[in-house]
Amino acid sequence: MGRNSYEIVARSNFNRLARILVAQSSSVKQQPGKHKTMASAPSSSETTAERQRVTAPYGSWKSPITADVVSGASKSLGGISVDCDGRLVWLESRPNEAGRSVLVKEPEKPGDEPVDITPKEFAVRTLCQEYGGGAFSISGDTLVFSNYEDQRLYKQSLHLEDSPPLPITPDYGGPSVCYADGVFDSRFGRYITVREDRRDSSSNPTATVVAIGLGEKDIKEPKALISGNDFFAFPRMDPKGEKIAWIEWCHPNMPWDKAELWVGYISEAGDIYKRVCVAGRDPKYVESPTEPKWSPKGELFFITDRQNGFWNLYKWIESANEVLPLYPLNAEFARPSWVFGLNSYEVIQSDEQKTLIACSYRQSGRSFLAMIDVLHSSLSLLDIPFTDIQDITSGNNCLYVEGASGLLPTSVAKVTFNDEKSEGIDFQIIWSSSPDCLKYESYFSLPELIEFPTEVPGQNAYAYFYPPSNHVYQASAEEKPPLLLESHGGPTSETRGVLNLSIQYWTSRGWAFVDVNYGGSTGYGREFRERLLGRWGIVDVDDCCSCAKFLVESGKVDGTRLCITGGSAGGYTTLAALAFRETFKAGASLYGIADLNMLRAEMHKFESHYIDNLVGSEKDCYERSPINFVEKFSCPIILFQGLEDQVVPPGQAHKIYAALKQKGLPVALVEYEGEQHGFRKAESIKFTLEQQMLFFARLVGHFDVADEIAPLKIENFD
Repeated sequence: MGRNSYEIVARSNFNRLARILVAQSSSVKQQPGKHKTMASAPSSSETTAERQRVTAPYGSWKSPITADVVSGASKSLGGISVDCDGRLVWLESRPNEAGRSVLVKEPEKPGDEPVDITPKEFAVRTLCQEYGGGAFSISGDTLVFSNYEDQRLYKQSLHLEDSPPLPITPDYGGPSVCYADGVFDSRFGRYITVREDRRDSSSNPTATVVAIGLGEKDIKEPKALISGNDFFAFPRMDPKGEKIAWIEWCHPNMPWDKAELWVGYISEAGDIYKRVCVAGRDPKYVESPTEPKWSPKGELFFITDRQNGFWNLYKWIESANEVLPLYPLNAEFARPSWVFGLNSYEVIQSDEQKTLIACSYRQSGRSFLAMIDVLHSSLSLLDIPFTDIQDITSGNNCLYVEGASGLLPTSVAKVTFNDEKSEGIDFQIIWSSSPDCLKYESYFSLPELIEFPTEVPGQNAYAYFYPPSNHVYQASAEEKPPLLLESHGGPTSETRGVLNLSIQYWTSRGWAFVDVNYGGSTGYGREFRERLLGRWGIVDVDDCCSCAKFLVESGKVDGTRLCITGGSAGGYTTLAALAFRETFKAGASLYGIADLNMLRAEMHKFESHYIDNLVGSEKDCYERSPINFVEKFSCPIILFQGLEDQVVPPGQAHKIYAALKQKGLPVALVEYEGEQHGFRKAESIKFTLEQQMLFFARLVGHFDVADEIAPLKIENFD
């Protein structure tokens, strides 16, 4: 496993002191050494309840986890930070406010309500590289954020309640210039950020790293510091403001394919007068460095996959321009940079005695929180209830960890350290995407990580399987459940086995659900990730079909009722599986791709060469585009599309819908005004979930759903 002589020390005693506080108002305490789990042995009362269960067909069960519950619980995080008082600040997206993203601050006193920072006339979101991220930054009392409507940057005081946000970037008459991933430069009193300028070309905007003055009364044109490449990310200042690190890459690469880490030296005038490439140009390696970060002592750390093919932590030795691994491990310490502002580790102590780095990594389908002692090359595990971890942020003698598990939805927890920072002594949830979800716990289906054989001998892929679960109902012993298989988006991404009420919506009604990490997914190293290069539409499709067949052969699901769904790239895999294979009986494509050549022609800059790597030539794209082989479709399909989608334009859905309708297959198309790539509004989320359920029930399931859902007209069926 690449550990060599390195030491791993498990901190198992942390669980004895862990406490889970959900949604600021209610608490669930754990007994020493125990975890709440659905897998515990049933009590005699539970056994009696099982005998009294209602027998009804799979799929027809009634559940309190309604589409309203799911859509109302779909808040998502857009980043976390800490203010000068040590209080957590987070960015949350609110479906009930049409997807508006708002900055919220942790209450001063426990039990009080969190405080909205963002005034009602603002929304915090950047459109940089379409997917955004890194939309705000905090230093001391000062907040800088990107406003969604005009894409300008605004400065706001966190302490002066009546102080309105003030713009610090020019007004270009529309959202034609975007900013992301900014940091403060205290030496020159300015803000350093990535800028994407679409004024000359919306399809090929210019990317630069710019400096924006924070003290001037008059707004000035930002000053370009770094330019000359296609993409930039992670501009990070050293503590003295004398050096800046950044990541850059160029076409045809995506940032996880090949990138470079640079360091620039800053003059007295604030310009970069010297540059050094730290990683990415050594001909011995193909690597994708990411997430550079300076310690308080001025040491540069970063993550790259140069030696073992896994994203590991490294340190730059400036005097020799060499890099050294901190702790080699066949595990992923980072994830792909689809969005700006990722934060997978923090330097929490850096002095003459020791340098400690808090980090998270993924191995064997789950996340771990760990502490690396840089001087001793040792890694200690912190045992917390999360099995999935996203970003982490350091606070006052604590870490704020964004994570989840099979029983906990996406949350932010405060992990407090002892004085030596050697172990955690407290675990408290500060924010939850679904604060009321624990009342449905008796309906939850826990994910089971499965490994299944693929079409390639000796190669396996992975998935999370969720069996039907409802303590009120059971099916007859002769029946096996219908299956809904989900193919994740990206496709260079990863699905994770965490509590997702959208999945529980299905399983609590008697469906089996499986979420597949096909070849090409992240989380399993570069070799697994590169299985998809040149083979998108083949490997992903084969793996999804292999997973479904594996579950049928294992006796877990009904082979005559296999359905598939997916969004974006997952929607493409869905359509390709339905066109080129005969495994599934129906499918749902959410803003999915039907025509690869059309997508290439309309694709935004960030992904404009992505398909070249994943598919190949124009001929390859034609042969793998479902729209060109309508005669091969043989089962019902429902399509969902946002009319303002700039990533997968609505024309894709229109084209496949018209072709399938003309062929005579049952097909339905749902279009949403005001929705982009991914649905943010509660009403859109609700309608999509309900109509998928009803569509599959009517055409494949052979059962009546328990919910009252008005049926959508299905062409060639109604």
